[in-house]
Amino acid sequence: MAPYVQQLFNGLTLGSLYALLAIGYTMVYGILRFINFAHGEIFMFAGYWALLWFAVLKFPWWAAAVLAVAITGLMGVIIERLAYRPLRHAPRISVFITAMGVSILLGNTIIVLPDWWAGGRQKPFPTPPAIMTRIFQLGDVRIQGVTIWVPLIAIACLLGLLLLIYRTKVGRAMRAIATDLEITALMGANINRIISYTFLVGSLLAAVAGILWGCRYPRLQWDLGLLPGLRSFTAAVVGGIGNITGAMLGGFLIGLGEIAVVAFLPHLSGLRDAFIFAILILFLLVRPTGLLGKPLKEKV
Repeated sequence: MAPYVQQLFNGLTLGSLYALLAIGYTMVYGILRFINFAHGEIFMFAGYWALLWFAVLKFPWWAAAVLAVAITGLMGVIIERLAYRPLRHAPRISVFITAMGVSILLGNTIIVLPDWWAGGRQKPFPTPPAIMTRIFQLGDVRIQGVTIWVPLIAIACLLGLLLLIYRTKVGRAMRAIATDLEITALMGANINRIISYTFLVGSLLAAVAGILWGCRYPRLQWDLGLLPGLRSFTAAVVGGIGNITGAMLGGFLIGLGEIAVVAFLPHLSGLRDAFIFAILILFLLVRPTGLLGKPLKEKV
């Protein structure tokens, strides 16, 4: 049973990272009905901010991680303010093209940044604290500390987010906007501020995922956010786009499925992305609302 237990922990770890990213996709879609395709690059930038604060400016590891998460959250707010808010009432295709443009811009920004920080070459992620790299022995199973901490942190983030959504005024406003933006605005809610909060929360979760990803897979590269972003988008669709709990569930399912393919069908490991996107196509054909999603009425 040892190999199965080992791969179960690996799948939960990877699924937790996808889940944190998927929540950002699903929150933005739930309120504005569009996909923020720059979300993967926001996730990628968190690792570079951590590298800057730790390796270049010599901050302690935990301080560097906190600063990286905070700055990445601020990036999400700035992107919403400069790129998406002016297109609030534009055709949906205009917002889609803008999101793709922001994604390309952020990825190429890393390439042109100075090589002592970023650049086009791969960089090592800062060595995490000993609590993350320590090896735990459970019978015949050897489990790295990060494999345990990542799912715990992801679950804590989900619980905190659910508390925000269902127990605070900001959360009630988010749910109201998701139901009907125009009516919520007529009732006096500050729509722009609530949408900025949404991008802030989603970007903070992506930043947490970016830091944890670096702890688990210690490398940084300008296109790091591409495939994790697409896989997390698939997780959001599988769980039910617009449903936070569904995004978390979808992340775990995609992570476990990917690890299962790599571990138990190694001759097909090169096709793991084909496997993931085949699941996406299948859900779009058979159950487009996902596991926990509900049909959304589009306004004419």
